[in-house]
Amino acid sequence: MTKEEIAGVLENFGRLLELKGENPFKVRAYANAVRAIETLSEPLETLVAEKRLEAVDGIGKAIAEKIATLVQTGALPQYDELREAFPPDILLLFELQGLGAKKIKAIYDALKISSLSGLERACRDGRVAALPGFGEKTAANILAAIDHRKKNAGAFLLGDVAPVANRLLEDLRSHPEVLHAEAAGSCRRAKEVVHDLDLIVATREAKLVSEDFAGHELVERVLAAGATKTSVVLKNGLQCDLRVVSAAEYPFAIQYFTGSKEHNVRLRGRALDRGWSLNEYRFSLAEGRTLSEPLPEVREEADIYRALGLANIPPELREDRGEFAAAERGDLPRLVECHNLRGTFHNHTTSSDGRATLEQMAAAAIELGLEYLGIADHSKSSVQANGLDAGRLEAQRADIDRLNAGFDGFRLFAGTECDILKDGTLDFPDDVLASLDYVVASVHASFTLSEAEMTKRIIRAISNPHVTMLGHLTGRLLTTRDPYKVDIPAIIEAAAATGTIIELNANPRRLDMDWRWWPLAKEKGVKCSINPDAHSTRGLQDLAFGARIARKGWLTRDDVVNCLPSAKIAGVLARKRGR
Repeated sequence: MTKEEIAGVLENFGRLLELKGENPFKVRAYANAVRAIETLSEPLETLVAEKRLEAVDGIGKAIAEKIATLVQTGALPQYDELREAFPPDILLLFELQGLGAKKIKAIYDALKISSLSGLERACRDGRVAALPGFGEKTAANILAAIDHRKKNAGAFLLGDVAPVANRLLEDLRSHPEVLHAEAAGSCRRAKEVVHDLDLIVATREAKLVSEDFAGHELVERVLAAGATKTSVVLKNGLQCDLRVVSAAEYPFAIQYFTGSKEHNVRLRGRALDRGWSLNEYRFSLAEGRTLSEPLPEVREEADIYRALGLANIPPELREDRGEFAAAERGDLPRLVECHNLRGTFHNHTTSSDGRATLEQMAAAAIELGLEYLGIADHSKSSVQANGLDAGRLEAQRADIDRLNAGFDGFRLFAGTECDILKDGTLDFPDDVLASLDYVVASVHASFTLSEAEMTKRIIRAISNPHVTMLGHLTGRLLTTRDPYKVDIPAIIEAAAATGTIIELNANPRRLDMDWRWWPLAKEKGVKCSINPDAHSTRGLQDLAFGARIARKGWLTRDDVVNCLPSAKIAGVLARKRGR
């Protein structure tokens, strides 16, 4: 079992225990173990083999034994027994935003409802609203959550798909009969939400490669198996299509199946203008045309674009949003790369709701090759996240100063993720904010304001000269929570006027600000900071997803402030404050 699958079993174990009415401390132990597993930097197999699981913070002896059983056997009898005590679909109710175990237990105990369809009917006919502690508003919120789940059925986060794709590609590339292998589709284009996975392979032995792929350990079941295409459902529920082609066909196949549909329509149109037909296998003579010159020779994907009078268009830009005009002019931007990032901001520690200490976060950043790291723990209004008051923030600043004195070639910046309150004021007074190196201002509550009110709220906050950057602009959680209503162009205009940096939150659940808005921000001169919103040392690695979304937003290293070296970034952080 993968680390993610084991974490899923433990999470469901804890949920079922809570439904059963078990001791809350026991339930919480499973939640702690899930968080610990998610942030591990070592393979679970290694920790089990070396009997070091119990040394991991958050994993006790009893749960360590269960994890070891899952690692070694792929099953857990105690979990299977617990599952049998409940209807099979009840765990699906936990996927609804805002519906926790207490409410699910109350609904199940009173109404014997354990399915989404049954819950929807009970919300519509008034039975849920009539339950003690529920009411009409709760029933309406549950219906909205059910509707949201329906809209996002079959949607997977890029952050969840990418590691699975990499694992499959790694195994395909190691196959002796595979010449080339690459992911295509929306995964290659870095769409934030993916609905399926396309893999393209060049080989001389299509049947053998396809059969081996169908038997891969990540495959749950085979939907179809043909000479050139094998469709499977992976164990995480994602459909994956493997297409096998010859080496000569590979450049055409990888281009075609990368898409997007709109991009490919435009590309085929350019081919027809030249008298050629372009498909997933080759250039050929268009119907009714005569061959006046040889068809272009194509050895790699870029040759297709060159043959059509275009610079090679990076996959992330293939959305028919201006890339053809830029490629024709020869002025496609040199997009930012993850290795261009010299540091990052908006990172949490155990002082608020992080899983790693200040020292551990610094060590992880140094190991990643970063020159600096900004610490921005939550402010006091985020009680649920153990937000810092002014005294604890001052103590953390002292700890950062102490650590900086011992670093050579690395620096910690002292900041805060300061709550933007409902009226647009900030959670700390100006004198506290002025004592820091930078301030990330974010909305964490009162999401239901009107668009006008929310826009006014955020603009007031970023107009404060102590605010350096705006965190996760829309508050969205991909596939689970819609963005709150806000006038994004107005926020971008205000950021340009105030010199506020806008964050690209690299957490795969957020990827906010959305890539579609970055060309406008770039046009207005608004700078980006790619921040992982890391709550663990592993979370720093989400910078890779932020870089991919920045590329999709047409951003270069000049547009991203944390591509600057340590010697220059301090001046950028201080500029808005007039220092």
